[in-house]
Amino acid sequence: MARASAKPEFRLRFAEIADTSELVSLINVAFIPEQVAIDGDRIDAERLQGYLKTGKVLLLDQEQGLAGCVYAEVRGGRGYIGLLAVRPELRGRGLGRKLMSSAEEYLADAGCQAVDLRTISARHDLVPMYKHLGYRETGTAVMPPEIPLKIPCHFIVMSKRIQKYEL
Repeated sequence: MARASAKPEFRLRFAEIADTSELVSLINVAFIPEQVAIDGDRIDAERLQGYLKTGKVLLLDQEQGLAGCVYAEVRGGRGYIGLLAVRPELRGRGLGRKLMSSAEEYLADAGCQAVDLRTISARHDLVPMYKHLGYRETGTAVMPPEIPLKIPCHFIVMSKRIQKYEL
């Protein structure tokens, strides 16, 4: 008798408007650690739909629902990545790395030579993770005044060169 695979099957796809509710829930749960510095939820349906108009949200889907997501936007010759989120119970399985590499591949295919991202300074755990993925710190940026901060913090800007690989 064949043994069932212990590893769940994940399908990579682009988000659609119909994914809004599940995506908002996934992102807000994944971004709870930010609440040490930022008050309230990370995103709502209206804001997410704005992202769907300006870029692509890549999803990792499985039978039980969305496992993770990442936002990718082409900005001329550079790309921007944000909203990396993995369901908390699935962290540590390489899904974030898979989402990041898929977003980088999408941006490289769109003609981007580099990609940028931002993380908040209060999330000390994220900079080493992004450095491990090849990003380097390139600067800082102020937090927009509309973001309700609990403590002073700023964005850490990180960048990475990317290229399209041809076989």
